[in-house]
Amino acid sequence: MRNPALAFRPEPGAIPEAPGCYQFKDGHGRVVYVGKAKSLRQRLGNYFQAWHNIAPRTRAMLEAARSVEWIVVDSEVEALHLEYTLIQRHRPRYNVRYRDDKSYPHLVLTASEEVPRARVQRGRVAKGDLRFGPYAHAYAIRETLDLLLRTFPVRTCSQGIYDRAARTGKPCLLHHIDRCAAPCVGKISLEDHRTLVERLGHFLDGETGPVLRQLEADMQAASAELNFEAAARLRDQLTAVRKALEKQQVVSAKSEDFDAIAIHEDELEAAVQAFFVRRGRLVGRKGWTVDKVEPLTTSQLLTSFVLQLYADRDDDIPPQVVVPVEPDDAEALSLLLAEQRRHTRAGSRGRPIQRVRFQVPQRGDKVAFLETVTENAREAFQRARLKRASDFESRSRALKELQDTLDLDEAPLRIECFDISHLGGTEVVGSMVVFEDGLPRKSDYRRFKLSIDRNDDFASMQEVIRRRFARLAQTQQAPAPSEVAATEQAVRRFAYPPNLVVIDGGVGQLRAALAGAGELATADVAFVGLAKKFEELWVPGRSRPVVLPRGSEALYLVQRVRDEAHRFAITYQRSRRSSSVASSALDGVAGVGPARRKALFRSFGSVAAMRRATVEELMAVPGVSRTIATAVHDHLHATVEDAP
Repeated sequence: MRNPALAFRPEPGAIPEAPGCYQFKDGHGRVVYVGKAKSLRQRLGNYFQAWHNIAPRTRAMLEAARSVEWIVVDSEVEALHLEYTLIQRHRPRYNVRYRDDKSYPHLVLTASEEVPRARVQRGRVAKGDLRFGPYAHAYAIRETLDLLLRTFPVRTCSQGIYDRAARTGKPCLLHHIDRCAAPCVGKISLEDHRTLVERLGHFLDGETGPVLRQLEADMQAASAELNFEAAARLRDQLTAVRKALEKQQVVSAKSEDFDAIAIHEDELEAAVQAFFVRRGRLVGRKGWTVDKVEPLTTSQLLTSFVLQLYADRDDDIPPQVVVPVEPDDAEALSLLLAEQRRHTRAGSRGRPIQRVRFQVPQRGDKVAFLETVTENAREAFQRARLKRASDFESRSRALKELQDTLDLDEAPLRIECFDISHLGGTEVVGSMVVFEDGLPRKSDYRRFKLSIDRNDDFASMQEVIRRRFARLAQTQQAPAPSEVAATEQAVRRFAYPPNLVVIDGGVGQLRAALAGAGELATADVAFVGLAKKFEELWVPGRSRPVVLPRGSEALYLVQRVRDEAHRFAITYQRSRRSSSVASSALDGVAGVGPARRKALFRSFGSVAAMRRATVEELMAVPGVSRTIATAVHDHLHATVEDAP
């Protein structure tokens, strides 16, 4: 077979020999693969050789591609960084994607807030917050935190509880059981409370010696002064701290910081485990799985993983990473991570900035520790093999079944589903959810507030589809920004056309959607309506519906898409309804605009709580004078009296 990439092969002399990144794009201009190279000319030449010399997974990418572009940079370090940025922006189908094998919780100190608190949290944290972990189980964090609160009684309550205590002047139960210093009522100043949070952060970061020595000295001093009650309290705090330390496994006799990474893989999949060691103690671990949709060596896989890992943990990059093999482009990778370390929390605490060193241990404790990490990767790999519902093969099979059943020219790699939600014709909203390669792409979800509230699903669906495809046409006609500038901008909305549009409903909704799209939708976009009663697919031009076999991957996929669209629509509709009810309760109150209304709801949380409040409690809200508080109080109570 002839190499299809030869149809768009650039002239060899036109490709620079400089370092940079290249992007293969499909017929719609969608990026399907991003790569980097020390020499663009040499690397791109490998894609235009004889077809039988190209790896099967690379062939699949070249069959989908219709053009190739490149960006020249000054160094390998810049190429490495740009490659990661482009992959994160475009999410190309044929680049590997790392999936967390579970959502790991962290212990977070919200230093970005005026009154910081300790909390268990999953996912990303706010800029400036301190996070520790991740931990395998949430209960492990809570047990550790409960022990540490005896010594570091920092705030752990929600903002609502904190505001209520500050308003009433009464601390909550946690203060009475010595688990909170109660900054809400002034039992401790905000400055001293922040110092307490910082001390807890240092302790969690491994600086345990000063805390233990101080508690020991304070206990001895209290005992010498015959203050046995204080000495007993300090003894209990010391015991709690030591128990918390026992929960952290000692990995190294030295007080050193490093991460250990291990990979277990076959030709199609890989499992990666990372263990985090600080001050010689294991403080957290995390695992990922990946479908190897591109042919990568272990070194190349390790490089892409390290970039992903420390993009998510840029506030905690250690000076040393223990690995089974040296990563590809280790020198450039080390320089890139060293630059990131200049902005980390570790650097700001006075520790010297140093390059990140990749160590392949040959003997000693680290060899044994890396074997433990590798064993964890092996076990995770076996678990991932048993969980096939979301794997690459199952998703590909579902897309192929849809292609064959609906007689599509190509597999529907991008599926968009639309749904309408309302309550008796009020607060009518629409939703658009996007699945790519059989997985939800939540960054591309969109929601619509309809121009007119009406109890007419057909007209509403027609408006939503018309607006979606009008925006697509507008985006495609607009001049595209340069690729370098695009990496610094938000992704343009509605930028890519769908292969398949699924309408939540039967024949009527499908006809309305087609009328809404009109001439804006090209022949490449297929439409189907998914009837809820029998899970039938209605296809334009067919008198009878398509019935997918029960238990098929294709049916499971369209059900997931439909259910997600319904969830997204009804969530938006409920939020609109709630805000409408909340705002209407304060409509007509002189002096209460959007800012004061927001402040009132932030302080009280609900209309019912405002109704129970006195005028003095309403005045405690910033920006609310006695005149306004009296007006709000009278209006809310008049509303109750007037109600039938």
